[in-house]
Amino acid sequence: MKKKSIGLMLLFVLSTLVFFSCNDDTVTPIGTNINSSKIVERNQTDNVTVSVFASGLNSPRGLKFGPDGYLYVAEAGLGGDISTVGQCEQVIPPVGPYAGGYSARILKISTSGIISTVVDNLPSSQNSLGDRVGVADIEFLNQSLYALLAGGGCSHGHSDYPASLIKINTDGSWSVIADLSNYQQNNPVAFPEEDDFEPDGSWYSLINAKGNLYAVEPNHGEMVKIKPNGNISRVIDFSATYGHNVPTAIGYNGNFFVGNLNTFPTVAGSSNIIKVTPSGQSKIWATGFSAVLGVAFDQQKNLYVLETSSVDGYPTPNTGRIIKVSHSGVKHVVVDNLFFPTGMAFGPDGAIYVSNKGFGPPVPGFGEILKITFN
Repeated sequence: MKKKSIGLMLLFVLSTLVFFSCNDDTVTPIGTNINSSKIVERNQTDNVTVSVFASGLNSPRGLKFGPDGYLYVAEAGLGGDISTVGQCEQVIPPVGPYAGGYSARILKISTSGIISTVVDNLPSSQNSLGDRVGVADIEFLNQSLYALLAGGGCSHGHSDYPASLIKINTDGSWSVIADLSNYQQNNPVAFPEEDDFEPDGSWYSLINAKGNLYAVEPNHGEMVKIKPNGNISRVIDFSATYGHNVPTAIGYNGNFFVGNLNTFPTVAGSSNIIKVTPSGQSKIWATGFSAVLGVAFDQQKNLYVLETSSVDGYPTPNTGRIIKVSHSGVKHVVVDNLFFPTGMAFGPDGAIYVSNKGFGPPVPGFGEILKITFN
């Protein structure tokens, strides 16, 4: 029996929760590969403050600070009840089929924590186990806001909008820049996982590097480059080299650094950070992580890795954490006890902002944004 992605296992665990709760290859931040699995656990005397920056969110995902200083948040939303069964290929049970709706949003949050809506009524979708996809991530390019719309696509209950990169206009309207559903259907990866396959993908991370946008898709296992004119090209097919390792999170520091979720049952320490050059060459650069959903660099170019769950077996609430990888290669837990965190970003104030409770019961307003300050 083939192993399926840990993402599928997360869905199983979360449904249980619902039931019971109702360009240069020489540029690197560290001189050598970090291949030790040893992680220094958090010292409870560490001078770190964790506070709730904003609450009442619906499945928060990727975070970015805009040129106006506001924190922008992607929300997956709450799904809906629109079915496309019989119209196109569906995600197979037990995950599928999906049901679509229009509850995904992009929010912005002021420095004082005031939330306002940038755009709403975006395609959202919920699968048979209760997990949602919608807006997966956002990014700014030339002062314009772009979003990675994972909730689109016929297999997600939306025959009207594909999984896509969209551009948000200043008046709150939006338009499709790049059709990612069409791209994946016409450009299959080398080794898709037949038992865990989403026709429209499960796009997760978006980043701006040197005037182009780069997106990571976990289910098929690839990273693509999207030019401002909408042209899509593959940077790397992870499945061809690493199999079904479920790449999720991306950071950039001269090269790309991509974290993966991996397969289940979860083996703590089995996820990696893969270094990818702009030309698509790759190698495993750091090892010893678990279920990675976030990668970011601080101003000193230290790498921070967000784990949504850090234990063996099944993903477990309140086992998420953030690990700092210093220039010397030491891996140190700086924050722990997070509840299924799904994204993080450094603010201009040096604090880390985290999408917490990104997965969980399908209760409106369950998600939150945490602010982590190093005193």
